Amino acid sequence: MGTRRQFIKTSAAAVAAGLTSSVWGESLLNLQPSGANDKIRVGLIGCRNMGWSNLTDFLLHKEVECIALCDIDSKILHERAAELEKTTGRKPKLFADYRKMLEMKELDAVIIGTPDHWHCLQFTDACSAGKDIYVEKPIANYIAECDVMVNAARKYGRITSVGQQQRSGNHWKTMVEYLQSGQLGTVACADIWANFNYGALSLPVSNTAVPEGVDYEMWQGPAQARPFNPQHFHGSWRMFWAYGGGLMTDWGVHLLDMVLWGMDIKHMPKRIVGLGGKFAYPDNCPETFDTLKVTYEFDSFLMNWSNVGGTETGPYNRNYGMAFKGTNGTLVANRDNWEIYPEWDGKNKRNKIESIKVEADFQDHKDHVSNFLACMKSRDFETACTIENGSLCAKYAHLGNIAARTGTVLVYDDSAKHFINNAEADKYLRPSYRSPWQFPNV
Repeated sequence: MGTRRQFIKTSAAAVAAGLTSSVWGESLLNLQPSGANDKIRVGLIGCRNMGWSNLTDFLLHKEVECIALCDIDSKILHERAAELEKTTGRKPKLFADYRKMLEMKELDAVIIGTPDHWHCLQFTDACSAGKDIYVEKPIANYIAECDVMVNAARKYGRITSVGQQQRSGNHWKTMVEYLQSGQLGTVACADIWANFNYGALSLPVSNTAVPEGVDYEMWQGPAQARPFNPQHFHGSWRMFWAYGGGLMTDWGVHLLDMVLWGMDIKHMPKRIVGLGGKFAYPDNCPETFDTLKVTYEFDSFLMNWSNVGGTETGPYNRNYGMAFKGTNGTLVANRDNWEIYPEWDGKNKRNKIESIKVEADFQDHKDHVSNFLACMKSRDFETACTIENGSLCAKYAHLGNIAARTGTVLVYDDSAKHFINNAEADKYLRPSYRSPWQFPNV
């Protein structure tokens, strides 16, 4: 215990002093390939937003070559291709259908940066094609998809990493060390909140013609067909159930992950209770909840989630974050830092624990990509965020939404893959894919 306490103090002091080296060892950014001619050839599926950000950090490594881009929007596809050729001098092959890209035998790995409803098919197809995979979070839009993705990665022996980059963040690692050192005392409750304006979107607009150059049929993919509307397309699709799960699945997987990690939880909760609705902006266009509260019950503590879309304030002057309430103090954290608010010891007239504040170095994403590439080289399946961990966090997010959508208390049996005595909730476990797409059989 003493060693851990000293580690926390040393880490906090190092970060406070502005040191740039990782407190967890040298940065992985300078990793060199094992041989002078070794190359890791990657392809990107989904080029508009997070996928492109991911690729940008991949290309910081000299051994990485992007040899293929895939997107259903030809304008974005060609813009990204021109940008890539300008910065790297290499002209990638371009695809509108990811399945054609996966036929490239020289392709070593793919980055999946598409909307959530596409992740499962693209991931399982990439596994069967023998590619390693970096997939954005949440790994899937349904719990059954999470399970089949884990099965595919194991069956085909692929190195996989989920874009929950906080797993590679140095200040998050020190936070977990502190929590598991016991200094906070008994943690009875962990509160999580995420309040963002984009969670409420805006008032509805009329359907329109499909924009020129967009393969909307392919964009919809396995989701049920609906007319084109700009509000459920680029940038805002995650607020519609067919494609995403609102703030809960967007931010939830990140923040829930840190609490589950800190509390060393790798299994399903005992019970889940959720309430939600469109209360803040009832006339706006999202189908998902702008207002949501979920409680997860464990043997020794409660974990609470809260979001109010359309607002950007929250506890401890943070619009998003988490607070671990211990008997010796409260640990509050977000991507900027974590800090301790001590409880007062009335008998001894002093704080029960020291005040600590540890700042982030904001290298999470770069280090996360570096970890994936290092694991590809060594064939180490234990990436910073495995597909199993991505599955766990996505399930927790979906369980919260399902509890609110059904208005029932949920008990989920992860072995039997169904809810206990709740046929209504079971309807939300597995999607009904639109023909000709078929749910993967792995």
